[in-house]
Amino acid sequence: MANGGNGRSFYVLDEPTTGLHMADVAKLLAGLQRLVERGDTVVVIEHDLDVVAAADCIIDLGPEGGEEGGRVVAWGPPEEIARSKDSRTAIYLKEYFRRRRWTKMKETNRIP
Repeated sequence: MANGGNGRSFYVLDEPTTGLHMADVAKLLAGLQRLVERGDTVVVIEHDLDVVAAADCIIDLGPEGGEEGGRVVAWGPPEEIARSKDSRTAIYLKEYFRRRRWTKMKETNRIP
């Protein structure tokens, strides 16, 4: 990934945030974004909400794991998934976005 590349590579990462500090997750996201900006395709299997919320598109599989899973229950940008009635990820994303909005309002002193 660090070799420059030509923007035609396809990367698959499985739970890349496991064991990472929050600061390192931010660095990982910045690196993944650089890959996307140069034209590479990046697929990340992840549960970390910072990574999930930063995705261009989420493919949410479920509704359970194992034999009860493997079906696409929701597909689309994170904001759309947060509104899905079929996705178990939706409730977590909705809360994530609510907290993020609250934090931004606190930082800008715009709390009602």
